Amino acid sequence: MENKNAQLVRTVTLGSAIILVVSSVIGSGVYKKAAKMSDLLGSPKLVLLAWLCAGIISLFGALSNAEIAGMMADSGGEYVYFKRIYGRFMSFMFGWSIFSIIKTASVSSIAYVFTQSLNSIYPLKGLFGDVSQLELLQLWIFRPFENFEIKFVTILLIIGLTFLNTRGLKGGELFSNWITRLVILALALIVLSGLFFSGGSLANISTNAVNFIEKPLTDMSLLNAFLAAMLAAFWAYEGWNTVGFLGGEIQNPNRNLPIALFSGLMIIITAYLLVNFTYLYVYPVDKLQEVFHAQNQIAAIEVVKSYAGNFGSNILSVIILITTLGCTNSTIIMPPRLYYAMARDGMFFKSAAVIHPRYHTPNNALWMQCVWASVLVLSGNFDQLTDMLIFAAFFFYGATALGVFILRKKEPDAERPYRVWGYPLVPALFIVFCVALIINTFYTSLEEALKGLALMLTGVPFYFYWNARLNTAAKNETDSSGKPK
Repeated sequence: MENKNAQLVRTVTLGSAIILVVSSVIGSGVYKKAAKMSDLLGSPKLVLLAWLCAGIISLFGALSNAEIAGMMADSGGEYVYFKRIYGRFMSFMFGWSIFSIIKTASVSSIAYVFTQSLNSIYPLKGLFGDVSQLELLQLWIFRPFENFEIKFVTILLIIGLTFLNTRGLKGGELFSNWITRLVILALALIVLSGLFFSGGSLANISTNAVNFIEKPLTDMSLLNAFLAAMLAAFWAYEGWNTVGFLGGEIQNPNRNLPIALFSGLMIIITAYLLVNFTYLYVYPVDKLQEVFHAQNQIAAIEVVKSYAGNFGSNILSVIILITTLGCTNSTIIMPPRLYYAMARDGMFFKSAAVIHPRYHTPNNALWMQCVWASVLVLSGNFDQLTDMLIFAAFFFYGATALGVFILRKKEPDAERPYRVWGYPLVPALFIVFCVALIINTFYTSLEEALKGLALMLTGVPFYFYWNARLNTAAKNETDSSGKPK
């Protein structure tokens, strides 16, 4: 039986928090995005620079986030931060956006890549016979019967990992820890085998594509291509902030949360640069462009296949399975703590505030997330989902960085266990980039921007409903006692 008085327990150590940051981020992007970025830029050095710049921008965001996180270490992440900085409405809109698009779409997309990798090893086509005729039932972006076998297994994965995490945070945390260690080991093996046994050459790093045209850094077409390449890299860096949702379960959170954010991002940036350097060392950039135009190929698998044959590529397919499995699990773990915090405040579905008395997990919130993520899987438009979630995420990332300036002015004497390094330049640069990204998305991907905005705004009527209930309850308390309580 569930008990509304049960509480979250602080069981997550600093080491586990760092692991959760890393496992929340490293998913499919490190294996897939090099081909697209090579096609956009045509220069190995520019590709590596785009990875570095995207990592630095993400690090600036993490450092800015860490100051706020250190001041307000509690379950809910930015939901808690925004309530203090901007008030209830902004706080709610963040939480709703996490539920409606940002994290549920992340769960759906990463789990889908897992199933695609499984399909490359064990074909799933025909698992349910011919369902192609049912595609006539699809509506706009809701395409449930397109690639149905892939979607069915993806939903099973989401359900299975959700069940694992309802049995206790320790089980999900331990699962992520072991998978993340395997992932780091696997990426290290790619780097070592590629650099020492592939027969690659440093000449590949300095040789541009045949279609590359030298342009000045101020050329707008080059800047647009570089920004597009950075946007591709941002999907690989997405997820670094989700450890803040576990603030109520991290030991000594005011100290450990900022350290976990910084340390986790430094590990990820280093890993991404080493892995992508290896791809470009082994494989000429022209061949990576061919991989991108082939559409159904994964850059990392083609690189490994070039020197390790089918055996090596099959091993890497298994590695990708492990990576995306761990990243899906970590992405499932954290957001329900936010829904729990919202429901506890009366600003989400009431049952999400229930904590299981035995497992100390927000079970109802986990299952709500599972259901909506499964609906997004059935929608079938995964490229649009990732574009929309990046658009929405950077709106709130920028708002968090702006909060550093607001709180420095409003609460100059508040305790700050950590102050953002490079203030005010670091948070200011991050805010400028977030604004540029949002404007650029409206300019280059209007449909995705509008759909992402629409999903975010679906929360507005819910806000007014739940807010009205809170105001009514407060008024009733005042009327019954004769004075506010």
